[in-house]
Amino acid sequence: MIRLLWTGSVHTRNFLRRYMPSNILLDAIRTPRGLKWGVPAMLLAIPYFLIAAVLVQVINDGGPAWLNVLVLLTIWNGLKMLWIGPLSLTLLARLQVNRLKGRPRNQQMTQHVPGEEAEYRDLETAR
Repeated sequence: MIRLLWTGSVHTRNFLRRYMPSNILLDAIRTPRGLKWGVPAMLLAIPYFLIAAVLVQVINDGGPAWLNVLVLLTIWNGLKMLWIGPLSLTLLARLQVNRLKGRPRNQQMTQHVPGEEAEYRDLETAR
């Protein structure tokens, strides 16, 4: 039973990741070229929260109860859009710091020390 639930949640996550517009946008923003669009993407939270407010009003005026699911979905997407702004600024700053240091990301830089055979040391410790 647990295996069935696990498999179902994995397939649901993969489907939502691949086909939902907000997730596609967030994946595009998380790339190095897309980080600059994180703060403007925060403005997309406004329509999401506006839609949620309208749906709540419709529900209060006697609308169907299943609209509560859409309210939760729009609030969740609005929070995701608010969250991507500060995250993209942090990732952009980290990327710029790595570029200024001249180090490729996720690679250890080593240099050969003369007089020692096949001995390599970090540039940081050699200085």
